[in-house]
Parts: sequence; C-alpha cells; structure tokens
Amino acid sequence: MTFEVDEIDFFRGNEEEILVDPYPYLDKMRAVCPVHTETHHDVVMVTGYAEARDVYNDNATFSSANSVTGPFPGFPVPLEGDDVSDQIEQYRDQLPMSDQIIAFDPPKHTDHRSVMLRLLTPKRLKENEDLMWALVDRHLDPFVSDGHCEFISAYASPFTLSIISDLLGVPDDDKEEFRKDLGGRGNTDGDANIGSTEAAMAHNPLEALYNRFAAYIEDRREHPRDDVLGGMAAATFPDGSTPDAGDVARVAVNVFAAGQETTVRFLAAAVKILAEDPVLQDKLRADRSLVPNFVEETLRLEAPVKGDFRVARTPKNVGGVDIPAGSCVMVLNGAANRDPRQFERPSEFDVDRENARHHIAFGYGVHTCPGAPLARTEGVVSINRILDRLGDIRISDEHHGPEGSRHFGYIPTYILRGLTDLHITFTPLG
Repeated sequence: MTFEVDEIDFFRGNEEEILVDPYPYLDKMRAVCPVHTETHHDVVMVTGYAEARDVYNDNATFSSANSVTGPFPGFPVPLEGDDVSDQIEQYRDQLPMSDQIIAFDPPKHTDHRSVMLRLLTPKRLKENEDLMWALVDRHLDPFVSDGHCEFISAYASPFTLSIISDLLGVPDDDKEEFRKDLGGRGNTDGDANIGSTEAAMAHNPLEALYNRFAAYIEDRREHPRDDVLGGMAAATFPDGSTPDAGDVARVAVNVFAAGQETTVRFLAAAVKILAEDPVLQDKLRADRSLVPNFVEETLRLEAPVKGDFRVARTPKNVGGVDIPAGSCVMVLNGAANRDPRQFERPSEFDVDRENARHHIAFGYGVHTCPGAPLARTEGVVSINRILDRLGDIRISDEHHGPEGSRHFGYIPTYILRGLTDLHITFTPLG
C-alpha cells in the first residue's frame, strides 16, 4: 500500500488496509514525527514509546476527560486560552461515558481507584486464578472433540465472562442474566460502539449493569456478608467517607466491562499467532516456562487497545513538539509498542524477547489498567490448557482462505484492536 500519512483519515476512513493492518500507517507517521498532528480532525498522534510515557505520566497537563471518546463528539464549545482547565471541568460531564473511572482525573480518580483495589486484592485474585483452571476445561470440553471451532464465540467470550462474573461476586441466580447484559453489547462490533467508525456512542451504555450492581451494594450494606460484594459495599474513600452505591457499582462495572472485551481480543490474537506458527507451538509445548513471555509479546505486538485520549489543559512540549492547550491527544499504545527505539525488530514476534513486558498495552502511569494481573493470568492459564488439549492448531482454510492469502475481519473501531472471528482446526488431545 502506497500512501501519504496525511491522506489517511484514521478515525473516519474506511480503508480496509488500515482496519486490518494499521501498523504501516502508524510506522510511517512515527517516521515523520513521533508526535504528529493529523490533518483530518486535528488530533495530536503520539506514536513514540518515550513520548507516550511522557504524556501518560503528566496528569497535571493532560486530562483524561476525553479518554474514551477522543475527537467525537468532542467538547460542545471550543477550548480556548493557555489554560483550559476550567472549561474542561465545566463541560466534561457532557461527553459520552464521562462516568467511567478512566475518564476521571486525580483526585477523583485516585479516590475511585482505591475502591477498585478493594476488589482486586491479592487474596481474591489468587482465589480467582484457582477457579480459572477448572473453568478453562469447562469451556473447552464442549468443542475439543470436534477438531474445529470459532474460537471467540466458543471459548474466549464465554470464558472471560465467567471469570468476571465470579470475580465481581455476581450471585449464582443472576449470573446468566449478568452474562446477557455484559455479553450482549456486541462481541463482534466492539465494546458499546467505543471508537466505532460506523455508529454513534451512547452516553451511558452500561446503565443496566450500573443499576443491577447498585442494588447488590445497597443490599450488602443492609445485610452485610463476607463475600466480594460485601467487601465492595464496605469500601471507603481514602478520607474515610462512604461512596454512593452507584459510584461503587460504576467502578466495578466500568473496568470489567472494558476488561472483558479487551481480554477476548487478546486471547484471540494469541491463538491466531499460535495457529500461524507450528514451530512456536512446539517450542511452547516443550517449555511451558515461555508461556508468560508469550503472553507479554502477544500484548506488545497486538495491543487490544489501539490508544487512549487526553486533552491538554495547558501547553506542553513533548518530544520536541509544542502541543497547544485544548489539543486532543491520542496516545497510540499499539504504535508505541512497535517503536524501534525501544524494541529491536519491533514488527517480529519473538517469544524470547527480554523486554517484552515493557510494553504499554495496559496503558501507563496512574491510569494503568488495574485488571492487568487478571488479564495476564487468564492468558497464561488459557494458553497452557489449550496447548494441553489442542494439538496441531491451524487457521481454517475454509473460513479464512489458504496460507498466503488469508483474510480476517477486525472490529471497526479506532480504539479497540481485535478480530471479529477466528476459525481454527486442531487435533483433540484430551
């Protein structure tokens, strides 16, 4: 594909090549400048690794108010002046998904993240990991003997939903309804149209789940129990005050609704990499100690979140480029993870890569995804059991075409990166 960087509309363009493989475009943009303002929507695109970390680390300058939405619909008024902080605060609640923790700035973000960490305790994560091993087999059992499957619908989506419903402490009687609420938002179209190139985003797409969990929290406050929901109900802000039940519900639902979607895409990317490389499969089967680094390298090479947005409160120089106040900035995790200044041979998958874990697939700084340890464990457990039970994993020629001319569908969004479907064949091992 031959193109000039400024010819491509990354956000509203429908170029199939950019959707299926955005990396040549992002590599070329980084070569022009790691901090480059694209011409179609005036978004400052940060494609360099060091520059991305610089933005993520500077919460005083860069607000997360537009973290999910980016340039669409944007603020209802132009942000003007050398310090637009007051304007951001005045209008931030008018942006879609403004009630999500990832759109909060400190100190509000700090307070709400502290509530989330009451859920993600080491003890609870260890209990959840123990459950994973049983759940993996429960979700593999229905199709292993078939020798083929569509991996996302057969395994990745139902498995991650089971893990999240357990971690959140959803009552057994409500788990099926919860899975419908969380899983019915469009597993092939992206999370609630986040960053969709085709559809408008609802202001509050998770409201049904908020209401459900707020009711759980209120019930636990009236009738305390020693369970996950009870711990969430008892959580307080750092100053000792008790958050509103709705605040607690939003913190839990927001993080894990997004986490479920991204983990599904990450697992699919990992299995696609395995299915395309029989030598790598053999290497991992022979040495399972490589599986954790395989997970990290998958996250580096195919970050399930393409990028995250910020809005500059005041002017800032990043990587030698002046960013004016009011600028919409997109930090492109997937591009930063392929910066040759940070990673040698960045476009190659290297299971032995020593610095693979230095990727920023989970973001960086105070907004680093709190569910990262959970996602990593889901990956390690899943890959180990898949290698145990599925032999000679291959891409289905019938569904994706023969080797050398494969075709894959990707969700049409400028934020999320992921396959819409992945058909594989394999030899049942047990």
